[in-house]
Amino acid sequence: MIPDFQTVMRPALDLLADGESHRVRDLIDQISDVFNLDDDERAETITSGQPKIRNRVNWALSYLFQAGLTERPQRGQSRITVLGREALVEFPERLDMKALEKYPAYLEFKNRTRPTKNSSDLVKAVDDQLLTPQDLLGEALRENQALMSNELLQRALSLPPVGFEDLVMKLLYAMGYGNAGRVERTRATGDAGIDGIVSQDPLGLDRIYVQAKRYALDQAIHQPAIHSFSGALDHAQGDRGVFITTSTFSRGAREAADKSSRRIELIDGIRLTELMVRHGVGVHPETKVTLYQIDEDFFESL
Repeated sequence: MIPDFQTVMRPALDLLADGESHRVRDLIDQISDVFNLDDDERAETITSGQPKIRNRVNWALSYLFQAGLTERPQRGQSRITVLGREALVEFPERLDMKALEKYPAYLEFKNRTRPTKNSSDLVKAVDDQLLTPQDLLGEALRENQALMSNELLQRALSLPPVGFEDLVMKLLYAMGYGNAGRVERTRATGDAGIDGIVSQDPLGLDRIYVQAKRYALDQAIHQPAIHSFSGALDHAQGDRGVFITTSTFSRGAREAADKSSRRIELIDGIRLTELMVRHGVGVHPETKVTLYQIDEDFFESL
């Protein structure tokens, strides 16, 4: 029987106990062996076509990472942390989402999934199981989006600078920019502070210039960077630009963009990941849910 993702957490952490970096694809095979899955179970898929056991292992590893029990030394790899070793001792039988609430990093992540209005009422309702199906679905969507936001930021930060620039250009194209023209990344040399150009028409007369900075989450973009980008727009004789980063913009940076003679749109890490999810860049839908409600008008017409 294919285990749920919470049941996978403790065995997955066990497999990482040697302190080495493990490829996720290898962990999936090893977890399949731990639970003695037969060939049919290993091949069973979810709605999206992804193998179910792969889906379960990926979710388990994601939550362990959010709690700080694992880290990602490289893309597609996982490694146990000091907290993870302590968790193996503290939770010898089972490690699940309730157990993860001991860890501040997980609680911080969980708090980001709470709705902004009537939060306390909704949390109480979750605990008491008094939510409507719509409420439960909304709660699940919020948690999924927060999880994806963190995951996407980490993946973006792991990219080389050129890879991040390519990611940004793919996102802009997915958003509909350049569909009638082209989206291109400038060469690494001689770009004069411009990382990409979006041509909105076939002749390239209507252009948007792009700056993409893959900065650590605690390394904010400040005013001088905006002034530099504005100068690059002047040099290119452009009147519109988009500055995209994985980090944040300081108040001075936002004021500089507002006061610039050029129109400069700022997209920070949070908004970047929201746009990636919305436009399906770097993610794919797992399942679609339709909720049904009684059609009162139908029955009144009978």
